[in-house]
Amino acid sequence: MGTVTALEEFDAAVEAVSDRLRALPESVLRRGAAARGLRLARELARRAWELEGHGDAAPPEVPDLGIFVVADQVAVTGHDLSEALRRAGTPPSGGPAAEAAALLRGWRP
Repeated sequence: MGTVTALEEFDAAVEAVSDRLRALPESVLRRGAAARGLRLARELARRAWELEGHGDAAPPEVPDLGIFVVADQVAVTGHDLSEALRRAGTPPSGGPAAEAAALLRGWRP
C-alpha cells in the first residue's frame, strides 16, 4: 500500500469531523459545538472559494441552518474544498491540503 497523500488525509479528516459532529448529543451541540462546527464549515468554504479564483468577490456565507445540520455542512464544504484542491493540483504532501487537514485535526467540539 502506498503513502497517504495530503489530500487523502484531508478527505479522511473531513469525514472524521463530520462523523464526530453527528455523534454528539444535543446538549453538547447547544453548548457551542454546533457553532464551532459552523465556523469550521465557513472556513472550509472560504478556502475553496479562494482556490477557485473568484478574485476579490466575497464568498457566499454558509447559512446557520441549525445544530442538527452542521455535520452535513462540514461534510459538504469539506468535499467542495477537496474538489478545489484536486483541480488546483495540490502536491502529494504539504501545501493547502496539509494545512486544511491540520485545521480539521485541531478541531474540537
